[in-house]
Amino acid sequence: MGAVYIHIPFCKQACHYCDFHFSTSMGKKEEMLRALKKELYLRKGDFEDEIVETVYFGGGTPSILSVKELQDIIDTVYAYYKVEANPEITVEANPDDLSDDRIMALGNSAVNRLSIGIQSFFDEDLKWMNRAHNGEEARRCLATATGYFDNITIDLIYGVPGTDHAHWRKNLELALSYGIPHISAYALTVEPRTALDKFIRDGKTTAPDEIHAREQFLILTEVLQSQGFIHYELSNFGKEGYFSRNNTSYWLGKKYLGIGPSAHSYDGVSRSWNVANNAKYLKALDKEILPGEKEELSLSDRYNEYVMTGLRTIWGVSLKRLEEDFGAIYYRYLLRQAAKHLDLGLLELQYDVIRPTARGKFLTDGIASDLFYVD
Repeated sequence: MGAVYIHIPFCKQACHYCDFHFSTSMGKKEEMLRALKKELYLRKGDFEDEIVETVYFGGGTPSILSVKELQDIIDTVYAYYKVEANPEITVEANPDDLSDDRIMALGNSAVNRLSIGIQSFFDEDLKWMNRAHNGEEARRCLATATGYFDNITIDLIYGVPGTDHAHWRKNLELALSYGIPHISAYALTVEPRTALDKFIRDGKTTAPDEIHAREQFLILTEVLQSQGFIHYELSNFGKEGYFSRNNTSYWLGKKYLGIGPSAHSYDGVSRSWNVANNAKYLKALDKEILPGEKEELSLSDRYNEYVMTGLRTIWGVSLKRLEEDFGAIYYRYLLRQAAKHLDLGLLELQYDVIRPTARGKFLTDGIASDLFYVD
């Protein structure tokens, strides 16, 4: 089983915090769509032994495309790959693209899961982030989408400077009022060379505060778990039966194929990635050249990835799997490195599985780095 990820590298405008690869110029859209379908054809041999269980349109903003354009790409996947009977097909969308007619058309297409970039229901937050939608559009699109889609997830951002905890609770309350079965929530981070990074350096806005973000993370987990959501990955909460099958395949180490500029792929032993440049990507595909680089993963690389993904999920790090897949050296190393975090109550060991405690969850990335094996 494997996943297909398709990167749509276009956005209407740049959010201040975003460092993903995209262009705000749509002049090459038709050429890009042809190139994406050509890459799917050229790479079909990479997945000839796999059954595709998820197709995920990410970006960028995939909802910039028409439903017909999305369906053409889905049809291309079906033409060249073996697809399971009931795949999860997700499209990331922004509220300003989701008119009632667009939602109805998507509901009648092969798309069966919407990932809506709400981020906040409040205009002041959205303006600060430079989002293209407003709070009213966020509410309206969810009210309509829930009538056509059972499987909806939304993104929210916490730790925004100047937003108090009551404001964050109100965001969560509004999200829950729509009865959606999945929420992804991310702490605001400052990535290099983003507008937010420059604003902070120029003194035009304050930097996110880690203590403030940690407190809002605890509110997030408390509120969502009280409403029956399972905290199955550090940033993801789902009702039973509504975990993201696409993202779960990444976290469980399954193979995935990344199509489009900047997209990454993984085959179990190596990782590859396409050039993060639309013009170079288009030029290469025009010549039927795959515009990527490849890296063979060492045993230490694979161990480190397993530790990172394991600690971020409810499945944890299995000591049995660790010893079987990586050997006694890595097994003993992990236990030695984990000892102080176990003593501090940031990790717990139950039934041969190591997981972060409630106190340790917000510190997962730092804990994982302590457990990494460096050759």
